[in-house]
Amino acid sequence: MHIPFVKGHGTENDFVLLPDPDAALDLTPARVRALCDRRGGLGADGVLRVVRDREHPGAWFMDYRNADGSVAEMCGNGVRVFARYLLDDGLVEGREFPVGTRAGVRDVRIDEHGEVTVDMGKAAVFGESEAVLGDRRFPGVAVDVGNPHLVCRVERLDDLDLTVAPEFDRAVFPDGVNVEFVVVEAPDRIRMRVHERGVGETRSCGTGTVAAVTGVLHASGHQTGAADVDIPGGRVRVVIGDDTCTLTGPAVFVARGEIERSWWESAAE
Repeated sequence: MHIPFVKGHGTENDFVLLPDPDAALDLTPARVRALCDRRGGLGADGVLRVVRDREHPGAWFMDYRNADGSVAEMCGNGVRVFARYLLDDGLVEGREFPVGTRAGVRDVRIDEHGEVTVDMGKAAVFGESEAVLGDRRFPGVAVDVGNPHLVCRVERLDDLDLTVAPEFDRAVFPDGVNVEFVVVEAPDRIRMRVHERGVGETRSCGTGTVAAVTGVLHASGHQTGAADVDIPGGRVRVVIGDDTCTLTGPAVFVARGEIERSWWESAAE
C-alpha cells in the first residue's frame, strides 16, 4: 500500500503534506530528512502531517517538522498551506476554522480567491541580541512568534551569504533561532531574507515576516501597525495589533501522488 502525499508552497516556502488522520505513520526524523531531500526525495523545506487534534475534537493538528527532521512549534506559511488543504479536501466546513499547532490554536480564514489569513497570536519582543556572519556583526531584536526569531535591520540584502548559518547567542536562544535580515523601504513596506533553523535559507518564512514587522515597529517606537513584506518567494501582508497579529498570503498546490512503501521503509533510519 502506497502512502499519499501533497506538495504545496506558501510564497515558495515549500512543504510535503502527509494525510495521516489517526497518526498511524511512523514519521521518524530520518524519513523527514529523506522526504525533504531535493535529490533523493520529494524536496521541501518541511513536512506537514495532517492529524486529528486530540485536544480539540473535530479539529485538525498541524504536525510540523523542519527539513532536518526536528520538530517545530509553528510555521506561518505552513499553516496557510495546511488550511487550504483542509478546505479543498472537504475536511472542514466553511472558510473560517481553527488549526492546532504546537504554539497553540490558530484561527484561519480563506477568501474566495484562495488567499489565507492566519491569526498568528501575539508577537512579543523579549530582548536584543546579535547575529554573526563571517566577520560581520548584526545587532537585532529578539521576537517570539510561538517560535524564536532575531530581526536584524540592514542596508542591503544582496551581499549576505546565507549558505552558512548565522552564529547567535545560545544563552538567548537555547533552542536555536530563525534570523531575519530586513531592509525598510517605507513605513508600510519591507524586504527580507531569512535563515531558518533546521532548514537554511528559505524563500519565505511566515512567522519570520511577522517577527520582522514587529521588530521594525519596535525599533521605531511603535507597537502596532501593518506592512507588506517582500521575500524572495513573493509578498505577504502582516498586521500587528494590540492583542494579536495576522498574516495574509497565498497557498499553492503543485502535485499529488503516492510514496512507494519500499522507499518509505528504507528511509526509516
